[in-house]
Amino acid sequence: MKKLIHEFIESLKTEKGYSVNTCRAYKNDLLEFFEYIRENYKDNKKDKERKITSPNTDIEANFDLLALRGYLGFLYKKNKKSTIARKLSALRSFLNHLVKRKIIRDNMAKFVSTPKQDQSIPVFLPVDDMFRLLDSIDTDTLLGQRNLAMYETLYSSGLRVSELARLNIFDMDFTNKLIKVLGKGNKERIVPIGKKALDAITAYRKKLEIEKGISLENNGPLFLNYKQTRLSTRSIARILQNIALNIGFFMPIYPHAFRHTFATHMLDGGANLRIVQELLGHKSLSTTQKYTHVSTNRLMEAYDKAHPRG
Repeated sequence: MKKLIHEFIESLKTEKGYSVNTCRAYKNDLLEFFEYIRENYKDNKKDKERKITSPNTDIEANFDLLALRGYLGFLYKKNKKSTIARKLSALRSFLNHLVKRKIIRDNMAKFVSTPKQDQSIPVFLPVDDMFRLLDSIDTDTLLGQRNLAMYETLYSSGLRVSELARLNIFDMDFTNKLIKVLGKGNKERIVPIGKKALDAITAYRKKLEIEKGISLENNGPLFLNYKQTRLSTRSIARILQNIALNIGFFMPIYPHAFRHTFATHMLDGGANLRIVQELLGHKSLSTTQKYTHVSTNRLMEAYDKAHPRG
């Protein structure tokens, strides 16, 4: 079974372009399922009823409705609905893979309902707080200038932190103020970048060339760590939290909040929903629509405060 899981994960990487993090999560989810089967259906009464001696003896027997619904109940005991949905998605995808390879006849997971998701309002920063955070970054040092350039870019273009970390020098079009972004599923999109962010990047790279001799003429990572190698997403998140703490943001601020803030501020400023969808690289418009809830909530708050009979 581990061999089948390995083949499936490799197909996600090569055929569908799934990220390393997604592939790792899917693998862990599948291993958890088979551990559940091993613990609950091996050498006990249920085994005899289902004619299973071990998870590897009869592959298809591991995926009957009894096992799948039992697993769903097991997940509900310790997981959020969003986590359960992802784990079921991993299992369905794996079973589809086995059906295509004719290892099993049918995907019984299609009969197991995904839990209805709670609508969560994205965390975002008000304009004043975003400006205060960006203006607080000390640019006297090379790393300070890099930090300002990174977070100005996140706010200016609404990138995912993984997309920011992957940016190379030749992805930047300084003349036309555009960035070529490699998003989820290795899909490319072109997004605009504002003057503040471009100025910050230019200042950082000029200082980098003066102090380290690394110019823009050769391609390579746009943002570098102190060892002059590509900065990791974890480091980008850690640096941001330190900056936020220094100015009194006691709630954790993560890079993804910049993406939420970008989308919310764009919609508040009158941007078309489909334009924001394109900028964010969302496959479905429904994914982008969650930001309209934020704007609507603020609109209703203003109405209730201002209208005499609100």
